[in-house]
Amino acid sequence: MVFSSTLFLFYFLPLFLLVYHVVPKALKNWTIFFFSILFYTWGAPVFVFILLGTSFMDFLFVREIHRSQQARKKKTLLILSLTVNLGLLAYFKYSNFFIGNANAILESFGLKEVSWTKVIMPIGISFFTFESITYTVDVYRGKHAPLSNLKDYLLYLLAFPKLIAGPIVRFQEIADEVIERKENIDEKLIGFYRFTLGLAKKVLIANVMAEQANVIFDSDFHQLSASTAWIGIIAYTMQIYFDFSGYSDMAIGLGKIMGFHFPENFNSPYSSKSITEFWRRWHMTLGNFMRDYLYIPLGGNRVSSKSRLYFNLALVFILSGFWHGASWNFVVWGAFHGTFLILDRIFLVKLLNRLGSVVSIAFTFLVVMMGWVIFHIEDDLGQVGLYFQRLFDFSWDSTFITLPNFWPLLAVAAFFSFFPALRIGKNIQEFVYNRNAYSLSTNGLFLLVTVLLFIMSASSVISSGFNPFIYFRF
Repeated sequence: MVFSSTLFLFYFLPLFLLVYHVVPKALKNWTIFFFSILFYTWGAPVFVFILLGTSFMDFLFVREIHRSQQARKKKTLLILSLTVNLGLLAYFKYSNFFIGNANAILESFGLKEVSWTKVIMPIGISFFTFESITYTVDVYRGKHAPLSNLKDYLLYLLAFPKLIAGPIVRFQEIADEVIERKENIDEKLIGFYRFTLGLAKKVLIANVMAEQANVIFDSDFHQLSASTAWIGIIAYTMQIYFDFSGYSDMAIGLGKIMGFHFPENFNSPYSSKSITEFWRRWHMTLGNFMRDYLYIPLGGNRVSSKSRLYFNLALVFILSGFWHGASWNFVVWGAFHGTFLILDRIFLVKLLNRLGSVVSIAFTFLVVMMGWVIFHIEDDLGQVGLYFQRLFDFSWDSTFITLPNFWPLLAVAAFFSFFPALRIGKNIQEFVYNRNAYSLSTNGLFLLVTVLLFIMSASSVISSGFNPFIYFRF
């Protein structure tokens, strides 16, 4: 079940909101927990027992970590907990990949392949695993005490707004709100505005971009002209941003309605002036996780040599790429970005600063688009190379016909992607996204706009069966 489906919008969400706001305060967490289990079970009924089982095990491990006074025992329990979580991720997400590659090597030597039944990956396991790790590590580091009862822990881990596609919420960020949170009408209204903006981004923009991108990426690359290949990658570039950031907006909005403050996940990434800045603005919760739980433990910036620093950066980004999927293209995509981060450290940022904002943003956007070619074409690096050839063979095909509403919506997508680079755009963005309350007249205006957007989005969802979500499978 995804947020932009008729099932969620017209049945699940209204019923949840009704029950949540009718039950007494003592039952609100139980309500979230019950509906979260229902939400997950709808998409993966078998895997819900695995999630509950491993969560129970983690809850016990972490409670013992907190109680123990022996450093050695605490570390042993930490390793056990991490092993269970990462082992679960490795089995469900990467075993097919490793067995497939091992069989390819065996075949090349004329040896018999290993027989293997393909493993089905539970939805949301990447996000679920990382949040489990933050719980264990945050308690181990003494940043917060563990939750005292299993129900609250399961609520933190399984709350449906963030369960299958993030944002990745670190335990210390909402630990107190799980136990006691304040709710008020201002934040509930802002939550509704945010949810509806996210829904509109996903349904009205991302879905159209996706339809156009699919037409091109599903075609024979040998037959593509350069102009068509550029339309395809521009469409995908806008699709993945409005798709994922829209979903994050919906999650953050739902959280606010319940009194949670989930961290921001995007901050106008396409207006970045370098790849380093891009990663401070794109999928920020993943970046924060990799920084705090991998990059800094590796030594971070405080290492003895630049070569070690570059190694750490490359390793973190290769693993970040691999986190997105069990395929070589994701590894290459991570290495591609890691290379530009290293180049930023060596000379690129200084050079781009001298060239000015317009050139810096254009260059960074171009690099990001090239990265999306690698990201999008899975399991076949030869096809990636062919697509790059088509992009730069300078052929022009005037006969290719785009979808009727592609160009107007691309203009809208480009406007909202780059407008925050201007001071006025940044101020408007701050006003819309970072206020805790609005005046009566502003609320009236926002309510009118968001109701109209909701009606338009709901009409689109009802009338179209095309509703893909890229990060659903991560």
